[in-house]
Amino acid sequence: MSAWITMISDEDADDSLRAALDMARTPHGTVDNVMRVHSLRPNTMNGHVVLYRACLHDEANTVPAWFQEVISSYVSTLNSCPYSYANHWANARHLIGEDQRADKIEAALTARQPQSAFDGAQLAALQYAEKLTLTPGEIVKADLDALKHTGWDDGAILEINQIICYFNYANRSLNGLGVTTDGDVVGYYKDE
Repeated sequence: MSAWITMISDEDADDSLRAALDMARTPHGTVDNVMRVHSLRPNTMNGHVVLYRACLHDEANTVPAWFQEVISSYVSTLNSCPYSYANHWANARHLIGEDQRADKIEAALTARQPQSAFDGAQLAALQYAEKLTLTPGEIVKADLDALKHTGWDDGAILEINQIICYFNYANRSLNGLGVTTDGDVVGYYKDE
């Protein structure tokens, strides 16, 4: 466990924290530092878990899971958040499933040049992610019209928006509290 503030271990958790930790467990059975950093305030951990799962792991989402993780990775790159980037790029790579394609996408994201790996609707979504992350006060209706023009419907636009907003929140929380992946199992998906 590593952060600039105290994180309480499972062994030292009271009943309220233990319940929050159990809700936050990953498929690996662990609690990642992104959630454990809330251990001094279990209610914020509970809220964070619910928001995270609604944005990224809800079965009703229509944006492909691999692309949700690409958006997550790009926002984390734009925010210089190594914690979220490590976890969500590992997820994206896993879901893409083709090393050559994943390498091309990763190079485009880290260079902040998504146009070198994407076009059409996916590029429009990443351009929206960049603008909403870096210059949120400059978003205008035309930005959403551009998403619609490339084929995203309003529900998918809401999903994309919420992923971007969630990662701006999470990146700032992680960077602001000095949270690292030390002790975490990086990535959401278990090796089969």
